[in-house]
Amino acid sequence: MAISLDEVRHVARLARLDLDETEVLALQGELNALLGHFADIQDVDTGDLPPVSHAMSLTNVWSDDRVGVVLQRAEALSNAPLSKAGLFVVPTIIED
Repeated sequence: MAISLDEVRHVARLARLDLDETEVLALQGELNALLGHFADIQDVDTGDLPPVSHAMSLTNVWSDDRVGVVLQRAEALSNAPLSKAGLFVVPTIIED
């Protein structure tokens, strides 16, 4: 199935594209080439392949929880521009 110039013009009008004749011809060729690729894909026999939800098999990789070096509160607050009662003080972004 090939796309006609009238169909390209119609779709361009629906998409509110102002195409000149050179662009219409170029787009027609590109769309017809794309449809040709789809036809090639449809010709591939996939009858014996099981359905899958993803192209690649995926597995989650989890790291073990391990106790490590812990940053003490005083160290965490040492570079803060402003702190109060052991907490970071930040500018208010939500007003009442």
